[in-house]
Amino acid sequence: MFISLGSPSLGGEWGLVVGRVGVPGKTRAPSAHRAVLTLAGDPTAMTVTWTTFDLAGSIVEFGPEPGGAFTASAQGHASRFVDGGWLRRSMFIHRVTLRGLAPGQRYAYRCGSPLGWSRPYSFRALPNGTDWSPRLAVFGDMGNINPQSLPRLQHDTQQGMYDAILHVGRCHCNAMVGDAFMRKIEPVAASVPYMTCPGNHEEKYNFSNYRARFSMPGDTEGLWYSWDIGPAHIISFSTEVYFYLNYGRHLVQEQYQWLERDLQEATRPDRRRRHPWIITMGHRPMYCSNNDHDDCTEHESIVRQGLPQHLYGLEDLFYKYGVDLELWAHEHSYERLWPVYNYQVYNGSAESPYTNPRAPAHIITGSAGCKERLDPFVPKPREWSALRIEDYGYTRLQIVNRSHIRLEQVSDDQVWHGRRTDPQRPPRPARSDPYLG
Repeated sequence: MFISLGSPSLGGEWGLVVGRVGVPGKTRAPSAHRAVLTLAGDPTAMTVTWTTFDLAGSIVEFGPEPGGAFTASAQGHASRFVDGGWLRRSMFIHRVTLRGLAPGQRYAYRCGSPLGWSRPYSFRALPNGTDWSPRLAVFGDMGNINPQSLPRLQHDTQQGMYDAILHVGRCHCNAMVGDAFMRKIEPVAASVPYMTCPGNHEEKYNFSNYRARFSMPGDTEGLWYSWDIGPAHIISFSTEVYFYLNYGRHLVQEQYQWLERDLQEATRPDRRRRHPWIITMGHRPMYCSNNDHDDCTEHESIVRQGLPQHLYGLEDLFYKYGVDLELWAHEHSYERLWPVYNYQVYNGSAESPYTNPRAPAHIITGSAGCKERLDPFVPKPREWSALRIEDYGYTRLQIVNRSHIRLEQVSDDQVWHGRRTDPQRPPRPARSDPYLG
């Protein structure tokens, strides 16, 4: 028998490779790779997802840092996934949820089985309660080709700058391209909870690769779900159900009804006192001022107004329940909108537009880098457009407390250390609740 460490040039991770000398074709055993962390809906839990190309055990060994010893282990399950393409590529998706984590504690872990382990990673369990300030990196449309923002995101992650990542669609997780992309994001996704929503590029074979490779809270395979982090309630949903009706028109209705139930629960007075911020994330925006023919450039946007006869439109729903901030991508640029509803600007005041606004604020952050490059804007900004940036970059979002959010856009077309191209502190909740200040 021999044991050796696999080279990154052969797969991008230092997984154990176990085999028998002199047995042609049988020198590779299942090694764990492409690990992704996701939140499990409980600050004392974290889900680890990874893949192997042969059946193996689903085990995570972990332990508190500093120390480095794996003092505990958890077991999960593996499911076989067959890609819908003509190659019918087969892999095994492993899912293990770690429970009983100490809030705020840092842990080291590795995933796999005695047949082959991933390299060690580490993460910090989320603090408990609502009296802390979550720090998030937000972006969409970061591809396998030209992922301009990835080096700095890795650097930020290594510096412990984020409590979670929000990847707002276009995850490039299909087939062999998906394998390469998951390997690229692994240094980030295996270290910080990596929360996603589906985009148009995940559409192949009824979003099957997306549904298999990511493990989001709830029971809808990551198509729509919600979770709490500090003083915020974050809702992830699929804009794609409106555009791929061949997969089932009923999905539009099911998601809309789920969204309304979730918002009704989130706006109960006791809930909203604890989590006053309601933030949504979906791939295709309602509004944009890009110079293309995407849905957001249409006055009767499908996402905004819904299917014909205005069925299941999202703008009225989000406005009715006082959503504070809507995060989007799809357009390969950055655009910050004034608080807007039905094309009307509802700023809090001329001096402080994001203080107690009367409509949701929108952020479009789809310029993390992909093969289609950046999207230009129309020459004249719309009246509801506050700022437009045609740089590669991503958004940093800090939920400071129950009354303030700090937001900044980081340019990757500037020097390496980053130029903050949009330092803002929008918005405060769109209510006059004295508890929120």
